[in-house]
Amino acid sequence: MPFLSEVLRLATRAVTEGSDGEVGPAAVVAEGCDSSIDYDGRVGLRISSIFVILVGSTFGAVFPVWASRHHRKAIPGWVWFIAKYFGSGVIVATAFIHLLAPANDALRDPCLTGPITEYPWVEGIALMTVFMLFFVELMAMRYAHFTEPADRPVPSGRRDLEGIDTLPKPDLEATSYETPRSSRPRSSSHQPGDDHLGHVRTHADMNSYAAQMTAVFILEFGVVFHSIFIGLTLAVAGEEFNTLYVVLVFHQTFEGLGLGSRLAMVGWPAGRRWTPYLLGIIYGLATPISIAIGLGIRAQIGNRTGLIVNGVFDSISAGILLYTGLVELMAHEFMFNEYMRQASIKVVLAAFGIMSLGAGLMALLGKWA
Repeated sequence: MPFLSEVLRLATRAVTEGSDGEVGPAAVVAEGCDSSIDYDGRVGLRISSIFVILVGSTFGAVFPVWASRHHRKAIPGWVWFIAKYFGSGVIVATAFIHLLAPANDALRDPCLTGPITEYPWVEGIALMTVFMLFFVELMAMRYAHFTEPADRPVPSGRRDLEGIDTLPKPDLEATSYETPRSSRPRSSSHQPGDDHLGHVRTHADMNSYAAQMTAVFILEFGVVFHSIFIGLTLAVAGEEFNTLYVVLVFHQTFEGLGLGSRLAMVGWPAGRRWTPYLLGIIYGLATPISIAIGLGIRAQIGNRTGLIVNGVFDSISAGILLYTGLVELMAHEFMFNEYMRQASIKVVLAAFGIMSLGAGLMALLGKWA
């Protein structure tokens, strides 16, 4: 812990001092800021949050995967339809309301001085992250070799959307890299799993197993990264802890459902059938472990240090989820998804309304956390 404390102290000093090592004039105002964290005890309640959030977030991420494999016949297709688009809305709202806004609050706090206050770093960091992710996915689609196993099953998410629409699935097999058109059976239903995070594959690049895996792991990394700093924030929260505790239980559960519904719709091969469970468990553990770490190092974290660390990493997380939400979950789902392009207006508006509901509820939670 002493090493971590020293790293945080040096990082804070680097961004709050001028280039000549002198503390700028604005620091005179900042000297009156309380450099301590708001932690006010209640250790037992904080420890209980470790287990409550562990259960809620793990359940949210793992249940959709488990249900899609063991109870898909018992669960109507419209349930998966709702889960899919509700989860998309949750992820998009998380990027704007739960990441960008808090990052701006942190890095524009009056207690911070020096270069960190002289540039809109939140937007800049998010912008760099978006371009970095686009480059990574672009290179993965061109050069990465994720061998698609021959035993890759029909995704468990493939089901009729009973009560939603009866539009036949578009005949896109001619553009598929997998099998000639003449040898593939037609299906009369929308198959949400046969796609890149749920949208029907319409061209060779999107068809690749590499592209699908890259998109999944970008989403996983974004939500886990975000969850780590949520845990650190909760661990050292002051008088607002009770409200934050309750809100973050719902926050992590909703976000877990968004992740889990996406994992459930990927066509995982038999040799990797436990991968979505592992990804869900990693997400479930991220916040509880970070709460425990935050409680352990709370004496070494100053208020300014916490502001800088949270602001920078929230900005990175925002960039990740902005890219995932706007590109993978919105543009691909509604504009490049051949099924949605040919679906009735009822289906399109239903999907849009459900996604808006998910975003709205997650945005509402931003009033308290």
